[in-house]
Amino acid sequence: MGAFVAVKHAISLPPAEAMRPEPPAHFRQTLMEQLGLQGLLSPVGRIILRNLERKPIQALLSIVGIALAISILIVGRASQDVVDYLINVQFRLMQREDVTVIFNEPRSSRVRYDVEHLPGVLYSEPFRSVAVRFRNQQYTHQLGILGLETSGQLRQLVDRDLNIIDLPVEGVLLTTKLGEMLHIQTGETLTAEVLEGDRPVRSVVVAGFVNDLVGLSAYMNRNALNHLMQEETIISGAYLAVDSSQLDNLYTLLKQTPAIASVNLRKTTIERFQQTIAESRQIMNIIQVTFACIIAFGVVYNSARIALSERSRELATLRIIGFSRVQIAVVLLGEQAALTIAAIPVGFILGYGLVVLLSFAYNSELYRLPPIISSASYAFAFIVVTIAALLSSLLVRRKLDHLDLVAVLKTRE
Repeated sequence: MGAFVAVKHAISLPPAEAMRPEPPAHFRQTLMEQLGLQGLLSPVGRIILRNLERKPIQALLSIVGIALAISILIVGRASQDVVDYLINVQFRLMQREDVTVIFNEPRSSRVRYDVEHLPGVLYSEPFRSVAVRFRNQQYTHQLGILGLETSGQLRQLVDRDLNIIDLPVEGVLLTTKLGEMLHIQTGETLTAEVLEGDRPVRSVVVAGFVNDLVGLSAYMNRNALNHLMQEETIISGAYLAVDSSQLDNLYTLLKQTPAIASVNLRKTTIERFQQTIAESRQIMNIIQVTFACIIAFGVVYNSARIALSERSRELATLRIIGFSRVQIAVVLLGEQAALTIAAIPVGFILGYGLVVLLSFAYNSELYRLPPIISSASYAFAFIVVTIAALLSSLLVRRKLDHLDLVAVLKTRE
């Protein structure tokens, strides 16, 4: 668009008009001068403010360009913030067990005490898992109902504000995403087609929703699930809190036990999750940060070069009438500093908006990414843009120091 507008302007200009010298710029009082506050600024500061007000569209586009670079930096860093938050909530706040043991078939709840006497086991919580197909009118989804202990310590449920919630005595709690997929609300009844044993069909009331960030789940009180299945007090497995020094020995023992179908270690789950999500985004994050640095440097440097090209005659005149090199550098680079400072809060707002949009995009059955941005990500974007602005300023300052005053003053435009 920029190239098109420039070419259109050039070809529409009559040749006779193009041969004439550029008319002097029309100066007027700045906003601060109209308010009578010009005494607050030095002469150099007033020159900077006038130049910014002379070309508001150019200044606005420069601010937008730098702000977009900042927003891309924030998005790149926020991806890691979100993954860290997800791991902390899902695998440290909710899933607090060290080991998950699943039996090869449902067993009496008395087996819990046998599990607690295994070497290294500090505490255990049994659970019951039943494979079902939920149905609500034409909407269906197949998963397992997980029956947990009331007020359990190793597997906890949280709401949107990360407050711990207790399992209701009756009814089922669904992951919020699952509730959306089944188009069901709290208090409504779901049909549960059991996919094991005699495959009975049961009805269960939705008691509420939980804020799981990974996968889709349905939770019930373990005793209520046993009652729903019309069975004795049986369990499918147990969550274990284990002495870290005995973890390897316990894992080896459990893998050799015929009655145990599978053993899951939380630390292994976290490592695999990081490999699946975090590492898959690492390359994308590097690309985002690299492009953001290029954009930030390019916008600031290009803006300063254009200003130097357009105003070299003015700057040379200032040098001749007594301004020092430092002062004319402040005049030129002060404008770029003002644009960069103005772009930083805009970039922060745009960055947060992009992260919110991405949170809607990453709202799938596999995982949900909340809009989380740490202060370190804002600081990182600020530092990178500041460094890019300083580097571009140094390059422009070098060109400014080698400005040929005589040659510039001989140039008509």
